[in-house]
Amino acid sequence: MTPSTPIPPADLALMQRLAQQVTALRPDLVNGDASYGELAWNQASPNPGGTSHRHRIWTSGGEPVAWGWARLPRRVRLSDGSVRDVTGASLAHQVHPDHPALVDEVIAWFDETAAGLERSVVAGAADVSALERWAAHGYGTDPDALGDTGSWTQLNERDLTGGVERPRLPDGHRFLTADEAGPEAAVRAHVDAWAPSAYTLEAYERVRSTAAYRGDLHVLVEAPDGTMAASTIMWLDEANATAEFEPVGTHPAHRRRGLARAMLLHGMHLARAAGAEHMTVACLGADGHSSARELYYGVGFRAFSRDAPLTKPATA
Repeated sequence: MTPSTPIPPADLALMQRLAQQVTALRPDLVNGDASYGELAWNQASPNPGGTSHRHRIWTSGGEPVAWGWARLPRRVRLSDGSVRDVTGASLAHQVHPDHPALVDEVIAWFDETAAGLERSVVAGAADVSALERWAAHGYGTDPDALGDTGSWTQLNERDLTGGVERPRLPDGHRFLTADEAGPEAAVRAHVDAWAPSAYTLEAYERVRSTAAYRGDLHVLVEAPDGTMAASTIMWLDEANATAEFEPVGTHPAHRRRGLARAMLLHGMHLARAAGAEHMTVACLGADGHSSARELYYGVGFRAFSRDAPLTKPATA
């Protein structure tokens, strides 16, 4: 049986097609929730297909020109047995740069869908026109997200057509693909790196069922004791000859050993062999979250664009 997904496969394909079109025209307008790879990875979201998700796609001449994906209040069960109650609503979205007026329709749809709830949305900081439209509808900058330990993200990029350093793993470690390691190992690697996590085998099956997923571009590092010490998935956008790391994680007991650096370099060689000429990876951009940013800078990435987190109170 094909696993259920939060977004039906045909709709996901339309949303990813729009991501590819925006990437080709204005890559600086691709916000952190709307990249080609992030859309596929988000199929791991808890409570798939239930009442906690709503989505809508706008088309013109059969082509996608905008979409919105609203996540509503829900209870999320984590790997340590705890639960987290999400009380507000959040929106992932994208609008084609040739159809800027649709931003107002996306906002109206979200406000109706999440009426009475605190609302949050991530927009691209470079999309000045869209930011003005969000402000006109009562959305303001989220001060908590912009603090020293805030949750805003920046997109980093690097070219792959030049030289990419060869990876070096510590003795006894080796690279595996998810095809080689198997589903349970792939899930355990992620849960260990991001504990407590809501990621499960069922969530991985949803991710793996997407057309964009390739098990040969899902890389793990196995430690001498058999622990899957680090992992990442690469998402290849063949239309734009670019690939994206999402997510990237290392087991806490195996950090500061150069595993993530080696894995990223190895991944870039695999991506280039698969046809990518350009690579991206997102990270938290606030000053208090410097470790991942410095890791990416250390393998040749540089900041390219950033998100603008917005919020609207429940009473508005």
